[in-house]
Amino acid sequence: MEENKIKENKIKVALLGLGTVGTGVYKLIHRRGDVMERTIGAELEIFRILVHSLKKERPGIDASLLTDNWQEILADDEIQIVIEVMGGIEPARTMILDALHAGKHVVTANKDLVAEYGKELLDAAEAGKCDFLFEAAVAGGIPIIRPLKQCLAGNEISEVIGIVNGTTNYILTKMFEDNMSFEEALAKATELGYAEADPTADVEGLDAGRKVAIMASIAFHSRVVFKDVYTEGITKITSKDIAYAKEFDSVIKLLGVAHNTENGIEVGVYPMLLNKDHPLASVRDSFNAVFVHGDAVDDAMFYGRGAGELPTASAVMGDIIDVARDIQYHCNGRISCTCYKELPIKDFDDVKNKFFLRMQVKNQPGVLACIAKVFGDHKVSIARVVQKHAKENEAELVIVTDKVKEYHLKDALGELRGIDSILDISSLIREY
Repeated sequence: MEENKIKENKIKVALLGLGTVGTGVYKLIHRRGDVMERTIGAELEIFRILVHSLKKERPGIDASLLTDNWQEILADDEIQIVIEVMGGIEPARTMILDALHAGKHVVTANKDLVAEYGKELLDAAEAGKCDFLFEAAVAGGIPIIRPLKQCLAGNEISEVIGIVNGTTNYILTKMFEDNMSFEEALAKATELGYAEADPTADVEGLDAGRKVAIMASIAFHSRVVFKDVYTEGITKITSKDIAYAKEFDSVIKLLGVAHNTENGIEVGVYPMLLNKDHPLASVRDSFNAVFVHGDAVDDAMFYGRGAGELPTASAVMGDIIDVARDIQYHCNGRISCTCYKELPIKDFDDVKNKFFLRMQVKNQPGVLACIAKVFGDHKVSIARVVQKHAKENEAELVIVTDKVKEYHLKDALGELRGIDSILDISSLIREY
């Protein structure tokens, strides 16, 4: 009797896109079909798949499900859930808005879209009493959106920091463990499929910036968009910087950093020296991790695969099952936009950080005193000085500062660059 009831109750879904993630979702729905019937209380059926070309060969995919006509999906009242895994801003934004306005629930993995137009999409979902879920938009298979929105909802969260780009973490791991140069590590990441043909979004911190904007918005209940996020990549990290990090018992990681302070939200993506004792320091290769501090939970960390066909599909599937359960119990639209505050975004120049500086100077008396004076004039306090690789006329200085406002250090470096005895400021890396 119960079996017949499940079979009669069918939830039809449409898949927009059949790339890496879309194929993973297709596989998982078929692989977990029987289990999902029991956990949802209904049969989940992929009814349509929107693709660019109907002529392309797609082994293992039921060709009768394919369509290149979005209106065919939109007009079909039997389709209750739309799964967007195409990526990009348009036409994804228009299609999702159309679906929500038509009363269809939407699951997406589109970080670019959520980071830029999240409020518009969540408002449309709320107006239509629809679910709009996007767990897969941040950190692939790692659950972080739902924990921030639900599991940790009783906390005042003050910090979210994370390694949320597997490509850059792989590159930095290879530089640290195998003594590769940046170029060698990037070539290896490309060979293994971790890096795109154009790796700019990864290595310049843009991909991580979009994810941090989403996490900060949810964690701090206030809208943060991509343009609010200061971004800096890893292209300037050298083997010398890695060697110093090892000497300082640290690693270098590209971190997304968001703090909720009394004076506003601080949010950025940049390489950081991280002591080996920190939990994020042990996150290697293409793995991701997000570290959260709340007033009740204290410290929590979420770790796992941040990308890939099945890890990302896993997060998409979690959202689909959530929506399907809501449909079963007629309670869709329970959790919509949680950005009820309007907190200011702090100008990044006013953010305080510790810094690791590596510079080439003339090997002569008075140089360090000159640097100390310039730093003192600009309110920069020196915590540590290391001198190595001295030649007859040139020496390498490494200076670690105490916490200082970004603009104070920027002004100090501007003055130092105009001094004849300062030959080159080779590296500038923040320290956690």
